[in-house]
Amino acid sequence: MSSILTGERLTNRRLVIIAAMAGTFLSALDSSIVGPAMPTIIGQLGGLSLYSWVFSAYLLTSTTTVPLYGRLSDMYGRKPLFVVSAALFVLGSALCGIAQSMEQLVAFRAIQGLGAGGIVPVTFTILGDLFSVEERAKMAGLFSAVWGASAVAGPTLGGLIVQVIDWRWIFYLNLPFGIVSVTLMWRSLHETRTGERSRIDYLGAILLTAGITAFLFALLEIGEGASWLGPRTGGMIVLSAFLVAAFIYHENHFPSPMMPMGMFRSPIMAVVTSAGTLIGGVMFGISSFVPLYIQGVLGGTPIDAGLTIAPFSIGWSAASVVSGQIITRAGYRLSVVAGTLSAVAGSVSLLLVSPDTGRWPAAVGSGLVGIGMGLSSTAMLIAVQNSVGWGQRGVATALVQFSRTIGGAIGVAVLGTLLTAQLTSRLSGMDGSMQGANALLDAKVRASLTPDILHQLTTALSSSLHIVFMTMLGLAVVAAVITVLFFPRGSVEELQGADGGMGADRARKADDAEATMPSGAQTRPTSR
Repeated sequence: MSSILTGERLTNRRLVIIAAMAGTFLSALDSSIVGPAMPTIIGQLGGLSLYSWVFSAYLLTSTTTVPLYGRLSDMYGRKPLFVVSAALFVLGSALCGIAQSMEQLVAFRAIQGLGAGGIVPVTFTILGDLFSVEERAKMAGLFSAVWGASAVAGPTLGGLIVQVIDWRWIFYLNLPFGIVSVTLMWRSLHETRTGERSRIDYLGAILLTAGITAFLFALLEIGEGASWLGPRTGGMIVLSAFLVAAFIYHENHFPSPMMPMGMFRSPIMAVVTSAGTLIGGVMFGISSFVPLYIQGVLGGTPIDAGLTIAPFSIGWSAASVVSGQIITRAGYRLSVVAGTLSAVAGSVSLLLVSPDTGRWPAAVGSGLVGIGMGLSSTAMLIAVQNSVGWGQRGVATALVQFSRTIGGAIGVAVLGTLLTAQLTSRLSGMDGSMQGANALLDAKVRASLTPDILHQLTTALSSSLHIVFMTMLGLAVVAAVITVLFFPRGSVEELQGADGGMGADRARKADDAEATMPSGAQTRPTSR
């Protein structure tokens, strides 16, 4: 049995891995299963103008809580934070399943996001605690493969559930996996708290959440036709800037900040978070807007939409495994740069999709972006983890996740605002333009449209989505430029932090030995 001694109780690594895999499966499934179902949900509940908010509300709460989960896991241990986050995710999933309106669904997705914010960063922090540098690359590849496998199943399974059963079951499906994950983690992971107990940065979390929320509401107003300089919109933008500035000031002066600003002075952290923010917009743009094109423009089914974005997850899964090999042989930079360039190529492919070409350019583009995410995200995460010590690994891991999800939250909101504005402009001569666009997503209503009206609606939606895809390409290009020019060169050892966990790594050289030695209260997980 593979186990380590944490504190005075034996941790079963295999059961912890299973629990962590179940949690990863939860998050991955949700990220891929909702997108293909959304056009059907819009067709039943209405509210196309709130389309992007189903994603943005989830990403907002999951993003702003990521650094807080990281800090709390350093202070109180990984297990309680994993259990709390998974339980919140399960609660939010159950509520989403009973939503009766788009407004309710948006609110319940926000609750679901509160839990999602902790699952992935705490999971990868646990892996960082239990495994050596060499093993982390393999485990990161394994978990990325699990993510990819579940994300591959998600779109197809989601489409099948929507067509055969009911869209609500895409949320109910999370419940059994969440229960298994919480139970196994609670019973199998034993740890001694190693971080110093300090004040929790609640004010920082409030300032950041309020600042981002104000900006997202401004985008919603703009998407509905308001001017950037209008009193309400301009006021919210000014308020957002003030709150974010207050957050930065607070973090620089608070003794135990949720987001230590000093970490951004590290070249690795600076590049990873800036490029990760941009690439996050591309990543979530794939799952949010490609299904809308397949169903709204091409008239495909939810299964068609799921199959089109499935290559994204397949590419991510396969490339993550390859990334682990690249890291051990050539260092981080090659994997990171190749990944961002692949995302650029995938974004270009999205621009080629049209009613004439069908969905294949979108499928190829999704696959290339997925390969890019697999190559870049795995290397970025391990590079950051190995550049800091054990006591900062939780918050450092959280910041990597934070950058990608904040990019997704803001990116999807911006892209959604752009889509709404473009649609409104292109359908300005049609009464009830947004209601007309909703008709494209309800199979029965779509079938009743005259050929002229159908052509007008699909052309407007296609042109609007191409503007969205072009914006995604711009994000990918800037991310690639950042990594090519600024990601540090050097081997894994050369980029290792002064206390990047090497002491713990040496202690794990005999990691799989059956015997263990008494340790008493320890400051970090050890094994022999």
